[in-house]
Amino acid sequence: MGSLLLVLIYVCFISLGLPDSLLGSAWPVLHSQISVPLSYAGFISATIFIGTIISSLFSGKLLSKFSAGKVTAVSIVLTSFGLFGFSISHSFWMLILFAVPYGLGAGGVDAILNNYVALHYKAQHMSWLHCMWGVGAAISPYIMSYSLIRLESWNYGYLIVSIIQAVISVIVFISIPVWKKQAAEDCSETSAKPLSFKEIFSVKGAVACFFLFFSYCSMELTASLWASSYLVQKWSFSPEAAAGYASMFYLGITLGRFANGFLAMKLSDHTLIRAGLSIITLGIACLFVPTSSVFALIGFCVIGLGCAPVYPCIIHMTPDVFGAERSLAMIGVQMAFAYTGFLLMPPLFGVIAQYISISLLPAYLAVFLVLMVITHTLVYKSYKAGRSK
Repeated sequence: MGSLLLVLIYVCFISLGLPDSLLGSAWPVLHSQISVPLSYAGFISATIFIGTIISSLFSGKLLSKFSAGKVTAVSIVLTSFGLFGFSISHSFWMLILFAVPYGLGAGGVDAILNNYVALHYKAQHMSWLHCMWGVGAAISPYIMSYSLIRLESWNYGYLIVSIIQAVISVIVFISIPVWKKQAAEDCSETSAKPLSFKEIFSVKGAVACFFLFFSYCSMELTASLWASSYLVQKWSFSPEAAAGYASMFYLGITLGRFANGFLAMKLSDHTLIRAGLSIITLGIACLFVPTSSVFALIGFCVIGLGCAPVYPCIIHMTPDVFGAERSLAMIGVQMAFAYTGFLLMPPLFGVIAQYISISLLPAYLAVFLVLMVITHTLVYKSYKAGRSK
């Protein structure tokens, strides 16, 4: 029963990843068709992430009243509705309107499933869960590329993904009894110690860990959202080709997280995070090479590969670093910082790209890499100091 449900959860996380790279893939064509500046992609993504933050904050209350299966199914329905709205939109304000249910649905799926896997399954499944997100995120640029080339419209790309989401929501609704039976059989859930925000922020190493999350998520979404536009404007790729090549970033994340699930059985979270940061450094260095667009394509793939272990390993290391009794409270604030990074930093780069140059993307990503190295070092020092007492 547990294995069957785990497969279903993986499918749900594929559905979570599917919409995430659509906007970046479609935007080089989309923004000109609706007559808005390049930077306006940031406003749409900001609206999505505001909805995501809200639904994440209320996910605990929803779970206290409804089963994980019901909340997940309804969340996917909301996402499907939002994507369908995108498919019939022909103005910027319609996109903003339908970004609200899209974001509310995505936040519910993300929070509920991460929590469910953390409670009911072994640690390596966290990496494989996020690998499934990468599968969805890597597939959708190809869907958008097909829509742009064969169907001659970005709207159909959103429609196709909306239909896929609707089918998955039906499957989840049908499987709700399986979720309930698994929850009844599993007695691993424990009550967490409630902490005030003052107590959370006073924990040694906590602030550094929060900014580690913020920096990572800022870099990941900036790279994914602007990779396609960077290839078009910096290296003169066609929008259709750029949409396909942008998926290399998600291909790197997907392959990396698949491998990380096995590596997590042998190596510590801190070691895997350090390895990821080293690989990201190599990828960003490739973007700085001015002589060939091939290095840009390799760079995005390598950056994705380096990103692979960072997010799941930060989540997984939290109980070990800060104590199991604090982990739930800590992870809640981590997610808040993560979504804040998603919300603020990619739109900021949109402004930089419009008014200065999109060529500054490698330097912008490098700033967050430096912040990640610094904050992870501080977290690790706090962890070692606590272990030595």
